[in-house]
Amino acid sequence: MKVITEIIIKPIITEKYIQIAEKLKQYAFIVDKKANKHQIKEAIEHLYNVKVENVNTQQYIGKVKTRNTTKGLAVGRVNRYKKAILTLKDGHHIDIYANV
Repeated sequence: MKVITEIIIKPIITEKYIQIAEKLKQYAFIVDKKANKHQIKEAIEHLYNVKVENVNTQQYIGKVKTRNTTKGLAVGRVNRYKKAILTLKDGHHIDIYANV
């Protein structure tokens, strides 16, 4: 099993997810690509001392981007990542978005 700090990479802090956290008590994190739902749940419960009710994951495939340069066309790719959306049980919350 991986170390807990390797499973959770960082929280996703956007206006959309701040509103979702306030209304639905759902929080989004970028996680390790190979982590499963059980590992993600255990890592969040251990790091933030909360009870997780549900874990949904999404795989984002990196998109190909092109741009014009002085030497011609440059082709690159946006990184792949895995996102986990966690629903917490009643009475629990995470203060990730407090300082935003």
